[in-house]
Amino acid sequence: MQSALGAGGPRRLLKRLRDLMAAGATGQQKLDQIVKIIAADFVAEVCSVYVMRPGNILELFATQGLKQEAVHQTRLNVGEGLVGDIAAHARALALSDAQSHPNFAYRPETGEEIYHSLLGVPVLRGGRVLGVLAVQNRTFRDYAEEEIETLQTVAMVLAELVASGDLVALDEMQPTEGIALLPARIEGIRLNEGIAMGRAVLHQPRVTIRQMVAEDPAAELVRLKDAVAGMHSAIDDMLASTGLAEDGEHREILESYRMFAEDRGWLTRITEAVNTGLTAEAAVQKVQDDTRARMSQITDPYLRERLADLEDLANRLLQHLTGDRGATRETRLPDDAVLFARSMGPAELLDYDRRKLKAVVLEEGSPTAHVAIIARALDIPMVGRVKDILIRIETGDPVVVDGDNAQVILRPGEDARDAYAAAIRGRAEKQAIYATLRDLPAVTRDGTAVSLNLNAGLLIDLGQLHESGAEGVGLYRTEIPFMIRSSFPDVATQIDLYRKILDRADGRPVVFRTLDVGGDKVLPYFDTADDENPAMGWRAIRIALDRPLMLREQLRALLRAAGGRQLDVMFPMVAEVAEFDAARALLDLEVERERARGRELPATIRVGVMIEVPALFWQLPVLLTRVDFVSVGSNDLVQFLFASDRGNPRLVDRYDVLSPPVLNFFRALVAPCDKASVPITLCGEMGSRPLEAMALIGIGFRRLSMPASAIPPIKAMTRSLDLPPLVRYLDTLVGRPDHSLRENLRAFARDRRIVL
Repeated sequence: MQSALGAGGPRRLLKRLRDLMAAGATGQQKLDQIVKIIAADFVAEVCSVYVMRPGNILELFATQGLKQEAVHQTRLNVGEGLVGDIAAHARALALSDAQSHPNFAYRPETGEEIYHSLLGVPVLRGGRVLGVLAVQNRTFRDYAEEEIETLQTVAMVLAELVASGDLVALDEMQPTEGIALLPARIEGIRLNEGIAMGRAVLHQPRVTIRQMVAEDPAAELVRLKDAVAGMHSAIDDMLASTGLAEDGEHREILESYRMFAEDRGWLTRITEAVNTGLTAEAAVQKVQDDTRARMSQITDPYLRERLADLEDLANRLLQHLTGDRGATRETRLPDDAVLFARSMGPAELLDYDRRKLKAVVLEEGSPTAHVAIIARALDIPMVGRVKDILIRIETGDPVVVDGDNAQVILRPGEDARDAYAAAIRGRAEKQAIYATLRDLPAVTRDGTAVSLNLNAGLLIDLGQLHESGAEGVGLYRTEIPFMIRSSFPDVATQIDLYRKILDRADGRPVVFRTLDVGGDKVLPYFDTADDENPAMGWRAIRIALDRPLMLREQLRALLRAAGGRQLDVMFPMVAEVAEFDAARALLDLEVERERARGRELPATIRVGVMIEVPALFWQLPVLLTRVDFVSVGSNDLVQFLFASDRGNPRLVDRYDVLSPPVLNFFRALVAPCDKASVPITLCGEMGSRPLEAMALIGIGFRRLSMPASAIPPIKAMTRSLDLPPLVRYLDTLVGRPDHSLRENLRAFARDRRIVL
């Protein structure tokens, strides 16, 4: 339908609003005039503005067309009625017959029953909904796309008026939930390990926009072009001087960030917003707010993390437009800074002086977020998904970040500060002791050798292979590099990555697990099914066998990368021998393909399987005749044994891995593997904790794989252990009906001075 706005309508409307905003009047007087101007320009009988009040209440603040006695009297909860629905979802609604919509709520005091059509948009600022702007008509009117865009632009101007404090006192607009000045301990998720103490610094990159409406749109486009060029140049300089390694996923992340900065769709949307009459700064802010509102409805973790990258870029572009480079962030940084943010892009973290930055805490974030990967590369403790942290912290507050246990302690008391200071000193002392063990073998006091290996998922992890004293890589998770990309890597790209991994391993064995995606590990470019129970759904080998080209390309890349060297490849989530046979057949096809083309094959190829599904246990006799090694994925296997979702907070502590059923099951796995001379390795979290590792060694495991940080303490435990007494003690325990054997084993270790 043709727009009711005349030629040059959006610009003319914005110019009138700019003149009105500059006039000397109260906020309420300006708002009363604004609704009249909008109603006239939109040829609408009604224009109304609702403003958010404390308690998530939308109050009618001004109207043209509805009954004036309803102003400051009509109130709606967020989610109530059409206006509440717009606020709840931060999205526009354009309805030709609003009264037939299921969310329509009739308020007799407004007199709106005679109006049929409605167009409403959220009033957004900084990702927060400050109110709703709506127009209504008596006729059944279809609103044009241009009218929706124009009303969204006008809502940006309104956002500045609402946020100015002229309508609602600024202290009323601040969220108050959860504010606490007392000590508080808040749980999150571990994004990078480590413990740090320091003072809180709030990461606030938002730039204040002083002018929303452009005097000269052509000049604004020139300013935008210059700012984009300046931003690109600054990003290039940052890439050249990060001080990070020359390659690795962290480097690739920064390169992909540079590609984000050149995204034509993003820049085109900003240009279009300038053409509507906004300044370049306001156009960037509009696109940023629109993107944030749209993506806030997305549950996909990978896509939500990309929002942090886009927000980082928008803030950088605003800094170049305003001449504020956020500079000198380091000059205002205390020597013991702990950074707090809702989310961050990878480049934002690099803006801070790493010598002063002790830790980072995020309200959002995930282990595969780009900023988390950079933090691991820089060895900065980081905790994410710390709910409501930004409304519970003040700049300068003392804080402890315990990355090891994924928690943040705000304003710790003296006892807590002393305890964590002692923990930090103890950690440093332990690290010094562990360093002396690096080149010593993991051998028990009675002479039993235990092979300690590294779990890895990024190229940067290989740097810790020698430093930790690991014998090799017991599990390389190949899916993580796939998850941080925007498209599926081709064979050449995979070859380059796998070759670098083998080069850095420098002759030590590396066990590559083929893609374990699906479930909670989503590839943004891969259409996976919406499973009701993702952990037990279409994932890992099930996807690979249904999409054999994907698996064949990965196997092809592994074969070529390992030319002349040993290749160890392992298939995950196998539930029956037939699945292993099918996957092995694809590998054999690729081997023959490479041989037929005259390419160099690996010197040896060892093929294994992950035991994560209990069904495979009852097929061990047949399986062990087909495999060169097996690995136990304790994380999935234990949750399937107990039918207990390990991601469910209500069940997280309900079952113990140090219980008789788990230890009996694992012992029953080890015995036939030993009899068949098939090496068996435990690769899950269970093997990374000294007490659990002690029990695993006691029931027969001689190969464990774990994060690099766990290898030194596990080695210290192993070298202090006399194995025969432990084996005899476990024989007396595993037949008991106890819920857990943890305290029994802890007492055993304490009595025999085993280092835990």
